[in-house]
Amino acid sequence: MVEPPQGPSRPQYDDEISLVDLATTFLKRRRVFYVVFIMVSLAGVAYALLAPEKHEYVSLMKVAEKANGEYLEEPSTIIAELDSLWVPDLEAAHRSEHNRNLPFKITASNPEDTGLVRIVSEASPSDAELVEKSHRQLIERVGAEQNEALARLRKSLETQIESMDSTIDMLEGGQNTGEAIASAVENQLSLESDLESLAPFEALVVSRQSGKGAGPSRALIVVLAIMLGLMAGVFAAFLAEFIGLVKDRTSEI
Repeated sequence: MVEPPQGPSRPQYDDEISLVDLATTFLKRRRVFYVVFIMVSLAGVAYALLAPEKHEYVSLMKVAEKANGEYLEEPSTIIAELDSLWVPDLEAAHRSEHNRNLPFKITASNPEDTGLVRIVSEASPSDAELVEKSHRQLIERVGAEQNEALARLRKSLETQIESMDSTIDMLEGGQNTGEAIASAVENQLSLESDLESLAPFEALVVSRQSGKGAGPSRALIVVLAIMLGLMAGVFAAFLAEFIGLVKDRTSEI
């Protein structure tokens, strides 16, 4: 009797791993999984409970303005000076005096379409006094530079106004000088308007503590620790099985 032809058989490989093999391996090494999972999770919970609480401390300053809403110095320029010069100087001075780095970072930014410079630090409440001192030093440095530049501009405008006064007095004694006098008076009024429009540098807020804690919440840290514990536990279980197989093979040699 002729047997019907059979289709191509599925090749078998000795190194194939099925889901059943994976489940069997995991159950075999479940104690390793439990140990690693519990250790990582407990470490995460301990960190969440013992990690110092941090808050955001914000300082805000308004740069000096000239006429027509123009800034005496662009906020982006001040931020560049803070980041590249004044903050590093402050950190170096603290390191030299206390033989350690500042326990927090200082960043500066400019809220869009404003003449404000925002200084921010994330620190624990125990460092609040140091944060305020550091922010105040930076604000005073910016303010001193702004006020000095504003004084120079004010002096220049006053000198030009006085010069216009002299020019007008001189023209009033001449003949056919009406147009020249009118132009001089117009320029003088414009200069006086520019002088009155000058707005000084102002520190609006110094190291104000945010009501909400900065950084990830404790609950989020615990959740991430549990997820990490699950992944580390599974990896450790299969790694333990691999090491066990290697030992068995090497003992047979």
